[in-house]
Amino acid sequence: MTSAPVFDAKIPEAASPKVEFISLSHLNPSTELNPIPTRGIDLKYFRHYVRSLEEGGYDYTLLPYGAASADSFVVASAVGQLTERIRPIVALRPNTTFPLVGAQKLATLDQLTEGRAVVHLISGGSDAEQARQGDYLPKDRRYARTSEYIDLLRRAWTEPEPFSHEGEFYRFDDFGPGFAPYGSPIPISIGGQSDEAFQVGGEKADIFSFWGEPLDDLRGEIDRVHDIARAAGRTTLPRIWVTFRPIIAQTDELAWQKAHEYVAKISDTFGKAAYGKQRFITAGSPQNVGSQRALSFAEKSELYDRALWTRTAAVTNAAGASTALVGSPETVAAAILDYVDRGADLVSIRGYDTLADAVDYGKHVLPLVRQELAHRAATGTRGTLQAEHLGNYAEEYRRHATAGQA
Repeated sequence: MTSAPVFDAKIPEAASPKVEFISLSHLNPSTELNPIPTRGIDLKYFRHYVRSLEEGGYDYTLLPYGAASADSFVVASAVGQLTERIRPIVALRPNTTFPLVGAQKLATLDQLTEGRAVVHLISGGSDAEQARQGDYLPKDRRYARTSEYIDLLRRAWTEPEPFSHEGEFYRFDDFGPGFAPYGSPIPISIGGQSDEAFQVGGEKADIFSFWGEPLDDLRGEIDRVHDIARAAGRTTLPRIWVTFRPIIAQTDELAWQKAHEYVAKISDTFGKAAYGKQRFITAGSPQNVGSQRALSFAEKSELYDRALWTRTAAVTNAAGASTALVGSPETVAAAILDYVDRGADLVSIRGYDTLADAVDYGKHVLPLVRQELAHRAATGTRGTLQAEHLGNYAEEYRRHATAGQA
């Protein structure tokens, strides 16, 4: 059993004073639990999904990008018009869009949404996936390209006079001034676990994203990216985004029953390569360091800290964000707060039963986290949620987690 830390009233020094929530927008009802062969957009479902995020109190939604996916810019524009408050995050691969055109598209989205646009730059973790759209640049140079791309985005948004550029990856003459964002420059997010990712993210990103990892390991990674930022002379450090796939039910016991049902279905789905892009990414050892780390954690243990479960990563070959938080809404909210206490202030939670889970999180998890943070702001002390809902720090939780297993 994992040893329980002391949950006293003192707010940890590294704790973020606020948290904002991210989900991922889904275009149709196909899920890892129940894959439906499709390459299209179910417009009625998509509208329902996005509006559910707005009603559920989410702050952002990520519009993913892949060689065989819908275009993230177009989908983000639709999100902007279907909502009043949600901030669309455009996933963008630098190899697919010239930086000045990317700046123009993002500024247009920002104008249409009155300042809500965010961009998440994907340098590319798989040579095979990059090659599907004609990108043969080696992985280490892809982050160098991202670094140059970030500089050009910001210059395109802010330079008051025309400028020229001749770099390693891009060249142009007498551009500008470009089309401006609605207000302040658009936040730029990147992620990754390679040395190159940390260097570029620490030096230049507004947001650095991680997949869910054990608390101590993640804190070390946060320190690493922030140390790079400080060494680069930055006074504003990158915000920290962490992603989980929570599995919740009314009680911890019921959540674990659901979790074991889910992982059996997910394992079957991935074994058949029956869900979306899995046919491209499940074979062999993952090339990206993030997936390698996730599988390494899964090999060492299925359970970490209060509620982090790695078996979902193991059965999917860590294909994307896949680590789960398992428990009652109170246990999962307490686990999220553990990460907030370590410095995360953007938390992405998306489920395996996509729409139903998004609705449930909005009703049952987000309010608990926000209630605790409101208590901290009002009193200067922590509430009791983390002390009362111990999850894996209590013996009963572990019994539920292992019930029925050989």
